Amino acid sequence: MERADKEVSVAAMKEYYKQFDPRSYLRYNYIPPRADFTRTDSIVLLCLNLTDPVIVFHAIGDVHGRTLIDIGSGPTIYQLLSACEHFSNIIMTDFLEVNRQEIRRWLHGEPDTFDWTAFLQHACELEGKGWPEKAKRLRTAIHDVIPIDVHSPNPLHPYSLPELADCLVSSFCLEAVSPDRTSFQKALTNLGTLLKPNGHFLMIGALDESYYQVADGVHIPVVPVDQEFVSATLKSCGYEICTFQCYTLPQDMKGILLLIGRSRRASSHNVRAPLWKTKHR
Repeated sequence: MERADKEVSVAAMKEYYKQFDPRSYLRYNYIPPRADFTRTDSIVLLCLNLTDPVIVFHAIGDVHGRTLIDIGSGPTIYQLLSACEHFSNIIMTDFLEVNRQEIRRWLHGEPDTFDWTAFLQHACELEGKGWPEKAKRLRTAIHDVIPIDVHSPNPLHPYSLPELADCLVSSFCLEAVSPDRTSFQKALTNLGTLLKPNGHFLMIGALDESYYQVADGVHIPVVPVDQEFVSATLKSCGYEICTFQCYTLPQDMKGILLLIGRSRRASSHNVRAPLWKTKHR
């Protein structure tokens, strides 16, 4: 009975996301006033800063490898603006086809896509580099955009990786798609099957958030998590925590977490056909 209830609950979360409109979400969250680069309390600015390699690589040292998988990319690219300087094979994923379509439109340079120029400029200011070539480098590094279901034991089914990832990135995903803490933990376990032993997991998430707003008047529930729970869950899933930082913010959450873990799990990966040959871009 408990298992049936859990399945209904996960199904209910998927039902919520049927109302998700990527264009409305981008307009509401990624242009002023919410995406205001002049405000020090801007959530978007903080999240962009947290993906700065100066912060990430100072905490975990040099990351060797080729493949990075972005978990639950949504319709956004900001979370990968620095990653494209360090990984040559980036795979973006999302449960919703409308989000994957939005990313593909940007990859193809279609004229009606969201304008990420302000984000590109800010990321390059953090890195001390010029910004005009950043978009080109990111488009070159992204090899595929594919479906994912973090609640499945095989999250990328039916697609297979030629090799496990060197790094996973998850930005505001797991707490936003899990109906409860048990599902959150199970999703984290499922994602571990995609990561190499000693590979790194970078997670940015909300602390004690109850919902997030995807458009005017449209809210999606979020399972509230705190630092103690997330830390214990990472360890129980076979990760060594390299760094765990919390940043206090107002609004409907207590703050934002930045967590970087290293996988200590043994590999059980079966190599199959190369993922990027599926041509989902």
